[in-house]
Amino acid sequence: MNRSGPIRIGIIADTHGLFDSTIVRHFHGVNHILHAGDIGKQSIIEQLETIAPVTAVSGNVDEYEESGFPREAIIQLNGVRTAIRHVVFEAGKLTKEGRAFLDRTRPDICIFGHTHQPKNEWLKGTLLFNPGSAGPKRFKLSRRLGFLTISEGKVSAYHVTLADRA
Repeated sequence: MNRSGPIRIGIIADTHGLFDSTIVRHFHGVNHILHAGDIGKQSIIEQLETIAPVTAVSGNVDEYEESGFPREAIIQLNGVRTAIRHVVFEAGKLTKEGRAFLDRTRPDICIFGHTHQPKNEWLKGTLLFNPGSAGPKRFKLSRRLGFLTISEGKVSAYHVTLADRA
């Protein structure tokens, strides 16, 4: 996806089969949606596709490739190389496979899920972004979504907290 003006991307992960109706309001007007795995049900993607085009990867809950979604994806968003993979971090640390993925793909942005913990930080020129979990509340973590804006090669990202219950 390349446009001359800014684009706004909705980021979601770890829905675990729950589609919170407030997602429609939050994602209204986005140009694209990225789902970073643990989708849970095909209907989640179908509902997201009524809002904007979707790129999704599978997660461990989806049994990876058995879900029909790839384990990882690389796309261009307004000229910015964006990598999506469910597991990049685990237990607060970059995994060996996550490091290998970043080294192999060399993205400007890496979108991931799995930990349910939001992350928005730079590592050696790559934005690492986990939107947190938009699925059923688990642990003591807030439910969240994320957003990216890409304009003239510049990237900004932020999180939005959802209510504890859908």
